[in-house]
Amino acid sequence: MHTDEFDYELPEELIAQAPLPRRDASRLLHVQRETGAWAHRRFTELPALLRRGDLLVLNDSRVIPARLMGRKADTGGRVELLLVRPAADVAPATALEGEAKGLAWTCLGQASKPIRAGARLEFDGGLMAEVEGAKGGGEYLVRFTSSLASLQAALERAGQLPLPPYIHRAPSADDAERYQTIYARTLGSVAAPTAGLHFTNEVFAALEAAGVGQVSVTLDVGPGTFLPVREGDVSQHKMHRERYTVPLEAAEAIRATRQAGGRVIAVGTTVTRTLEGAAAATGEVQPGASDTALFITPGFRFRVIDGLVTNFHLPKSTLVMLVSALLGRERTLAAYAEAVRERYRFFSYGDSMFIEGGA
Repeated sequence: MHTDEFDYELPEELIAQAPLPRRDASRLLHVQRETGAWAHRRFTELPALLRRGDLLVLNDSRVIPARLMGRKADTGGRVELLLVRPAADVAPATALEGEAKGLAWTCLGQASKPIRAGARLEFDGGLMAEVEGAKGGGEYLVRFTSSLASLQAALERAGQLPLPPYIHRAPSADDAERYQTIYARTLGSVAAPTAGLHFTNEVFAALEAAGVGQVSVTLDVGPGTFLPVREGDVSQHKMHRERYTVPLEAAEAIRATRQAGGRVIAVGTTVTRTLEGAAAATGEVQPGASDTALFITPGFRFRVIDGLVTNFHLPKSTLVMLVSALLGRERTLAAYAEAVRERYRFFSYGDSMFIEGGA
């Protein structure tokens, strides 16, 4: 497969730059997985499209204010860091909750001049760090040495929410709430699991009344979700690795739903990668914590999910390829072309799609 096979035309003005006043006011393109037939709906209609006994699986990861603006201590030169993930020698649980001294993170960095190992960095709020080395591709190993009680507190004080690169404005106070799902719990993502941004308490109440179950998993979304596939040959693309946790109760609920004939509906591509990655070894979702670099492309055999709630994704992206694996490439591109014709809003703050499958 060639990357260009997953391209499509998108007018710039259809890229949503801000959320709608109400989360569940978004539109919903309802697509049948087996036929590719579509219908134009509102997101508030989702509970009526599901069946009693279906199970929604959500990603409860919470976006951290992971962008830090600072300076080099010796020269005063400008430095920008984006925290990506705790280094291998730091457990995720302590990376945000433990003492800040000695916490090592892999970061994406850019500066007015090259960042070198040994450079000491200063950020607002008294946060300090030292660059231990470069990892290539703009990544650095950075050890925070601040005397603040925790890195989490320092980020809340000095960090900025890392909005996606296609949102051409600085983050506002509203983004602190709207670029999180209402069920976000577990700190660790540098990008929101955006399929869940449409859900409200009213939608959840309607789902409960309809007999649709809900469970959560956690996948910490990394910046690689925005990276284009640069290789012409899709098979040559190296997928970014992300941490995930599947609680025992979620794995048991998925198993029980399938045994009872219900459908498992993933809310987002992050949930899809989590569930299919956790089932890769045995065919059933295994509970526990691990990481995944699963790259889902057409031809992939789905073992867990029957349907997908997702936003519209960037051309030539791994996410469009994942959707194409579930729906088919031609049907996916046809559905996207329809969304463009009907002036849907695209990407993180945009409208939604529900790919319905299962007997």
